Amino acid sequence: MSVRRVVSRLAAPEPGWTVSADVVVIGSGIAGLTAALRLRGQVGKVFVVTKDVLDAGSTQWAQGGIAAALGPGDTPEQHERDTLVAGAGACDVEAVRVLVAEGPEAVRQLIELGANFDLHPDGQLSLTREGGHRRHRIAHAGGDATGAEIQRALIAAVGRAPEIEVVAHALAVDLLLADDGGVAGVTLHVMGEGRRDGVGEVRCRAVVLASGGLGQVFSQTTNPSVATGDGMALAYRAGAVLRDLEFVQFHPTVMWLGPDSRGQQPLISEAVRGEGAFLVDWEGRRLMRGVHELADLAPRDVVAKAITRRMTETGRPHMWLDARHFAPAFWARRFPTILATCVAHGVDPVTELIPVAPACHYASGGVATDVWGRSSLPGLYATGEVACSGVHGANRLASNSLLEGLVFSRRIAEVLPGELRPWSDPAPDTRQHGLVDGSCRKTLQEVMTARAGVLRSAAGLLGASDSLAGLAESDASTVDQDAWETTNLHAVATLLVEAALLREETRGSHWREDFPDRDDDRQSGHHDWWLQQGEPAHGFRPSVPTDLTAAGLA
Repeated sequence: MSVRRVVSRLAAPEPGWTVSADVVVIGSGIAGLTAALRLRGQVGKVFVVTKDVLDAGSTQWAQGGIAAALGPGDTPEQHERDTLVAGAGACDVEAVRVLVAEGPEAVRQLIELGANFDLHPDGQLSLTREGGHRRHRIAHAGGDATGAEIQRALIAAVGRAPEIEVVAHALAVDLLLADDGGVAGVTLHVMGEGRRDGVGEVRCRAVVLASGGLGQVFSQTTNPSVATGDGMALAYRAGAVLRDLEFVQFHPTVMWLGPDSRGQQPLISEAVRGEGAFLVDWEGRRLMRGVHELADLAPRDVVAKAITRRMTETGRPHMWLDARHFAPAFWARRFPTILATCVAHGVDPVTELIPVAPACHYASGGVATDVWGRSSLPGLYATGEVACSGVHGANRLASNSLLEGLVFSRRIAEVLPGELRPWSDPAPDTRQHGLVDGSCRKTLQEVMTARAGVLRSAAGLLGASDSLAGLAESDASTVDQDAWETTNLHAVATLLVEAALLREETRGSHWREDFPDRDDDRQSGHHDWWLQQGEPAHGFRPSVPTDLTAAGLA
């Protein structure tokens, strides 16, 4: 399959300033700040580049918590089993074992750093369950404000680290490449005043991508506005391999705000169901009974499909979440953020049902890495949602995302100092440059939502491919951040659609109505995408399904 028109380099003004740092970390969530903090003292200067302010990324919005085998009777092996089953056969077993084995100690050190998790009266961690987990292993903070607390602790630690310099309101435009194709630096657009305003370049010896996901590809998402796929697109243009882009998780319980609502939508955490809430249809019938052995705590892909099926069958725009049996005091203590959000949107969850529908939540694919966070491009590392480490497979297990960013950023900091590239001058950049007009963003999002969302088909995906190809002809009249972000969204959307077309099966979060069954014989493996001499390239890496033994099915 050929991918039609691809921008190989973003059109941008020539850099007006130049600085240097040993390592540039792009992103300021749990993955980026953990990498920076662990690298300080091991390398020279560390730059943290953030597109907005330090707390504007997805970590801040994480409600449920962070998963690790920290409770009585729980083990990394049990956590591994649940992760592999949720991943629908597409997980990398080595990466999963790294995650679950190193997770508990990583969380303990996060607590030592200053993160305040909720505790029982005896001082032990308060652990809950979420979908796909068979043990109580989700540590949470502030009831439902775990991400905000982790972000607070990390930002405070960065503030105590003079070796780390933060560059805020800065968009990473493109990587600078040396003669050998490896990293020599990165161009930034800084929205500020003084000597670092506008486009400039940072010469460096390594780049750590921790820039988050691609949620803004769709009209409705739980992701913040900064999640425009910048890191994935930047890596792809530089020649790094992207993997598993078709596996986009749609969270089943996102608050439905009406048919015309767009952008970031309120998440109703899976932890609410972990505490006993349940889904019902418009007739009040339990939605998940008989669908899965874990019922309302089934993996997210199972629940999202069940909701979508019932919506399709009944013509209703959403289903309902029933948590009316929670006492008011319990709501206020355990889920204060969600309670306030519901009330702000005119729903009192103490006495009323909450309208919910699936919406884009998490990209399981991204920049392909090994278990040390190395990408295929020398000097480029990736961690967190921008990366495809292999731990999530076709469907991420609840609350494994914060853990992944924490664990693999720590691992990058173990190897990167010993692998620092020599200082190199950027080679002449002959890549084709261009921009998609920023005015195309709304159309792009509507196309992706309608044709490449929860339920996919060849007809819909081919239509999406044609529409995206048409949008590629809309050359930007203005070089600005809107056009840069829209071009990034267009790149990842195009690859996502092509991968979804090639995966002629239903697996995890990828649901094809024209191929409703999983096909391990022909489809078990991973779709890789990269640019080779300016031309799109694709490869399929067959793999053995990794969930069958874990589920006790083989």
